[in-house]
Amino acid sequence: MAAGEVTLEASGNVRLETIRDIAATGVDFISVGAITHSARRIDMGLDAA
Repeated sequence: MAAGEVTLEASGNVRLETIRDIAATGVDFISVGAITHSARRIDMGLDAA
């Protein structure tokens, strides 16, 4: 439906097992949030003196 008129991005449920099927839909970009979504948190301050 977009026929090159807009840039399309897919995200959600992106895994090695699903990425080929997602890419086959013709989207321009595939986002993977697991890298930041599952990262450990740290307490970091950006205070300037």
